[in-house]
Amino acid sequence: MNHARAQASPPGARTPPLDTVAEIETPEHIRFRYQLAGPGRRMMAYLIDLAIRGIIVVILGLILQLSSYGFGFGGDGFSTGAFLLVAFAVEWGYYVLWESLWSGRTPGKRSMHLRVLKEGGYPTGFLDIALRNLLRAADFLPMAYSVGLLVMGLDPRFRRLGDMVAGTVVVVEDPGRIGHGLVVQPPPSAAELASLPARPDLSSADLEALDLFLRRVGTLNPAREQELADIIAPVYAKRLGLQYTHSARFLALLYLRAIGRTA
Repeated sequence: MNHARAQASPPGARTPPLDTVAEIETPEHIRFRYQLAGPGRRMMAYLIDLAIRGIIVVILGLILQLSSYGFGFGGDGFSTGAFLLVAFAVEWGYYVLWESLWSGRTPGKRSMHLRVLKEGGYPTGFLDIALRNLLRAADFLPMAYSVGLLVMGLDPRFRRLGDMVAGTVVVVEDPGRIGHGLVVQPPPSAAELASLPARPDLSSADLEALDLFLRRVGTLNPAREQELADIIAPVYAKRLGLQYTHSARFLALLYLRAIGRTA
């Protein structure tokens, strides 16, 4: 049988240092193991993002000040009020923008190999990101994220208030696997590729979901792996009007076509 074997290709197996590990079971009874990010690692990511936000605010503040003089407003309360609005927009828009466009990551999270996911192991949507960051003000109280750090320290999944309300967790991605391309074995044939659209109409969330599944091929129990593939494949086949023989290989080939790869 010509089943798919999609896997990351790191030079060797590696056991990551753990903050803690959580086993998440999907509604389909598929279990994934995630390394959860603890307060220390998340604080490092926050400090990196804080430095970036500070640079952005300083640059925008200088531009605003120069512009206010150019329009004849001078250094009065107008420029001060405008600067506070800019600082507010950067503080709250920074996370929503980056985590929405960068699949649950900010520059700080990416540098620390962190990603925001739904508690069920699924990629987050815009509403999830917006909600978890809307409560950042509550986590900040009374100062320096005191409430957020306290709640994370007490919660077994290191969630802050925003995570609890949005149903999200922050996980650590294994840098030994991230950045290595997925390899489909055996390599796709010309006939297999020709049976699929050149660029299937898949959203970034679809690609993220397929990527998460394919990177776990070979790490799950074979029966569970096939069960999960049989659940996912019909969804995309029906949406795109396609047919397939083996669900796991179909998903792997569909992912390759969507990202423009042929092997």
